[in-house]
Amino acid sequence: MIEHLELFFKSIFIDNMVFAVFLGMCSYLAVSKKVATAVGLGAAVIFVLAITVPLNWLLDQYLLQPGALKWLGPEFADYDLGFLSFIMFIATIATMVQLVEIVVEKFSPSLYNSLGIFLPLIAVNCAILGGSLFMQSREIETLGLALNYGFSSGIGWFLAILAIAAIREKIRYSNVPAPLRGLGITFIITGLMGIGFLSFGGMLTGGDEEEAPATEPTAQIEKVQTETNTQLNTEAVVRVAENTKTEE
Repeated sequence: MIEHLELFFKSIFIDNMVFAVFLGMCSYLAVSKKVATAVGLGAAVIFVLAITVPLNWLLDQYLLQPGALKWLGPEFADYDLGFLSFIMFIATIATMVQLVEIVVEKFSPSLYNSLGIFLPLIAVNCAILGGSLFMQSREIETLGLALNYGFSSGIGWFLAILAIAAIREKIRYSNVPAPLRGLGITFIITGLMGIGFLSFGGMLTGGDEEEAPATEPTAQIEKVQTETNTQLNTEAVVRVAENTKTEE
């Protein structure tokens, strides 16, 4: 349970797709002029990430990793289909994006029209592919953790585009210098928000950390000091005993 919570908060705040690794910036900048549009695209990204990351985890575990085909028989244990990772991941993502596009067009034509070309472009959104590649490179162990990672990464991207959309709606009524209007001020705000999200890096650090072992020179010095103190104490005891005998 703790592992799931740690991965959830880390994916949203510390390893945020936009503010930590700057993935999915094209859609982030182009569809963040209105909050309503940003919410629709953010929800679509959450759905696609939550579906594609666990599906690609299954593909990676049972098809793409070296020796993953051993379930077909011992003669397939030496096969390595890792070179197909990009093709398989993108195929899965494209399939899910088509499903999202059909659902949005059916149930919310206004949102479908407002998203325009950027809805099918989710298929080539680097944040979506990045989620699957990060899952693979970080060697996420279970399907549940893969689902958690995909969902929380989508929430992180959703919060980023929602925040910038709300700010851009307010900034429209502000006195922004002419050279910075539009994408200029948006880039500046994004950079400041990225710096702000860096502060979350301390959320999961600290705690019951083990003390670092002493270095060899330090250990030797401490050993010599201990032996010296022991010898001095022994000599003092002997002197006290001799003085006592002399007095007697």
